[in-house]
Amino acid sequence: MKPQAARETHEVERDYYEWLRQQSRALREHRPAFLDWRNLAEELEAMARSEERSLTSQVERLLAHSLKWAYQPQERSGSW
Repeated sequence: MKPQAARETHEVERDYYEWLRQQSRALREHRPAFLDWRNLAEELEAMARSEERSLTSQVERLLAHSLKWAYQPQERSGSW
């Protein structure tokens, strides 16, 4: 029999969508014994990193547009 962690990783890789559905169902039904704690934590951390990168990118874009607007008025157009 495979160790629990190896089996859980295999389930995530085999059918990610179904794994997400199972995990959300276990959370909603307050069934901690059915949660894949290690992989769930990794997914949440990955989501947090992605959100941080996205926010950073949007702030950089906003700053760049603000600077262009302030210091390059001749370049302003209707597309801004």
